[in-house]
Amino acid sequence: MTGTDLLTLLTEGTITVLGQVGGASNAVLHCTVAHEGEERPCAYKPVAGEQPLWDFPDGTLAQREVAAYEISRATGWDLVPPTVLRDGPYGQGMVQLWIDGPEDGEDVPELLALVEGEEPGDGWKAVGFADVGEGKTALLVHADDIRLRRLAVLDAVINNGDRKGGHLLPAPGGRILGIDHGVTFNADDKLRTLLWGWAGEPLTEEALAVLGRLGGELEPGAALSTRMAELITAAELEALRHRVAALVESAVHPKPSGQWPPIPWPPV
Repeated sequence: MTGTDLLTLLTEGTITVLGQVGGASNAVLHCTVAHEGEERPCAYKPVAGEQPLWDFPDGTLAQREVAAYEISRATGWDLVPPTVLRDGPYGQGMVQLWIDGPEDGEDVPELLALVEGEEPGDGWKAVGFADVGEGKTALLVHADDIRLRRLAVLDAVINNGDRKGGHLLPAPGGRILGIDHGVTFNADDKLRTLLWGWAGEPLTEEALAVLGRLGGELEPGAALSTRMAELITAAELEALRHRVAALVESAVHPKPSGQWPPIPWPPV
């Protein structure tokens, strides 16, 4: 199915709840959605199941999930599964295409690791030292992979406050997708991520081109800007524009601000 067809399926299809995903801080329901002979698995997160957050008093987590998808889609990288805001069995919520792992015969990429020593080794980027118990530490590293690097740029744009390892999904076709974007778009710097390995390094030419185009699409009156205004506050939209412009001007990956814990807990 094309991306447009999938959005129609998610928006107009009949949702059937199969069960609840355990371990989540907010309600996450595993469902199917069916429309005109097509059926796909999906995740449904009703607004009614969201826990209030003092630092995200406006809007809903569901709206932010959809906003993250809209920005991802605008970059052309398509790093977030198709996501819509709609009514469901338990009221309005976010409905997102369920992502299965790589197909049989496809390699499953190793994205994160703990290694001995103080250097990450070839093909890896250092995040920092982690306590592994018994007074020992190990170096937390992530893969030096362009797919993760694009996600790191996306996270900087949407101000992702919760990029954990479990939110990185290897998908069929060699893709790596990001999920769980409810804690995003705050007007204050909230970036917390495991993808700090490129901090302070120059952005790629590809990323700068994408950011330059995205900045234009976020200008007042542009279609993407109008759509974002439906999902986040005016202050958050202005902060989004500022982050994109600042990334283009600096041309480097951001560093931790020092005003907020840079790594989410738990990290996975």
